[in-house]
Amino acid sequence: MERFRYLAPGLAVAAQLQPSDMALAAAAGFTRVVNNRPDGEEAGQPNGDSMRQAAEAAGLEYHYLPVLSGSLTDANVTEFAQLAQTFDSPVLLYCRSGTRCAHLWALQQAQAGAQTLEQIVAAAATAGYDLQGLLPRMREQ
Repeated sequence: MERFRYLAPGLAVAAQLQPSDMALAAAAGFTRVVNNRPDGEEAGQPNGDSMRQAAEAAGLEYHYLPVLSGSLTDANVTEFAQLAQTFDSPVLLYCRSGTRCAHLWALQQAQAGAQTLEQIVAAAATAGYDLQGLLPRMREQ
């Protein structure tokens, strides 16, 4: 499995990263990292503060936008959409498996009308994420 899965040029998702992965992300050309995983979701998971410190030490801008597993809200999509407006360089999103990040991106893209639903689903499929179950909600956006 590839460490970084691209949903669009300049935007990739990843499964849980470790502080040591921040230097790899910077070397891969990312300039921003968005953590979509709430602190304390799983034992042994690095917390947001340690990830922020590692990201900043690697020269990355860090954002903490936690999304509860299985509970992606419209408020999460709105907050991500506001953050996405500031993206002007390669961005890496991560959570436990990358799926929440892919869902968050897909809903934001559907809401913005930036791509057709077919394009969004195809981009996610290319990255290894099946969004068929998310289509009804994407249509509501």
